[in-house]
Amino acid sequence: MVDAVNDPAQSAEKLQPWQEERGRAPISVKIVVAGGFGVGKTTFVGSVSEIEPLTTEAVMTQASEGTDDITATPEKTTTTVAMDFGRVTLDADLVLYLFGTPGQRRFWFMWDDLARGAIGAVVMADTRRLEDCFPALDYFESCALPYVVAVNHFEGTEYYEAEDVREALSVPDRVPVVIMDARKRDTVVDSLTALVGHALDLTPA
Repeated sequence: MVDAVNDPAQSAEKLQPWQEERGRAPISVKIVVAGGFGVGKTTFVGSVSEIEPLTTEAVMTQASEGTDDITATPEKTTTTVAMDFGRVTLDADLVLYLFGTPGQRRFWFMWDDLARGAIGAVVMADTRRLEDCFPALDYFESCALPYVVAVNHFEGTEYYEAEDVREALSVPDRVPVVIMDARKRDTVVDSLTALVGHALDLTPA
């Protein structure tokens, strides 16, 4: 089911400066938000989007039993079956279009289409299930797409430093690792800023 997140604060879109000035064309870039099942991708997109996020959430049924591990997120009752979509103006003339991938293995065939044309990706990680982000790390390494690792610190879980997570995941030193909370807009913006900076650093002069 395709739906929009019902947030009264987002029900009336606030026009950005680049939308109000005729002839002003911002730089638009595509960002992929990836990671394992239940890691917080939908929350990530929803907390930062300046428009009503488009989600493709479906109610979890018995068909997912034995396939989708909800041990770490027992309250989870829905799952993304296609993508999440949102938009954020990061700077006066820089607009990011966010595409969240589904986390389950059976939907991985969509990743090629979602990643096409992107300047980079945010790979989200949950320290309780670090192994769940390995497929995303392998995917973006294999296609040479710049990425950052965003560790979503869930309430009530043990806090780890970024370098501890880097070591556990064997992430190269060149890849930024940030600790964030997908519910908090400022930390999501910090993660996106880190990705854009990293992608620019890797762009040939």
